[in-house]
Amino acid sequence: MDKVKELEGSFNHGLSISERKNIVVSGVKKIESFDSEEFLMETTLGFLVIKGSELEIIKLDTYQGNVSIKGRIDSLMYLDNVNKKEKDNSLLSKLFK
Repeated sequence: MDKVKELEGSFNHGLSISERKNIVVSGVKKIESFDSEEFLMETTLGFLVIKGSELEIIKLDTYQGNVSIKGRIDSLMYLDNVNKKEKDNSLLSKLFK
């Protein structure tokens, strides 16, 4: 258990975008949800929302915390101090607007 906590703390967070078609995110702890238009993931520096079209995971390395995504990237947004209940409510409210 201590080894898992040690690994989580050692992830450095970074983003690399190439031609608005490919993105590599490091320091990813968990992917909360994803579809072809939106990814919601927990990083070492908070929650990150990636929006676009035709998004899909190319590579997922859970040990290193790296995620590669391809598709048209329209926006990136960090969500600070969001607990799971608030996050779930915001996702549900988007669906029922």
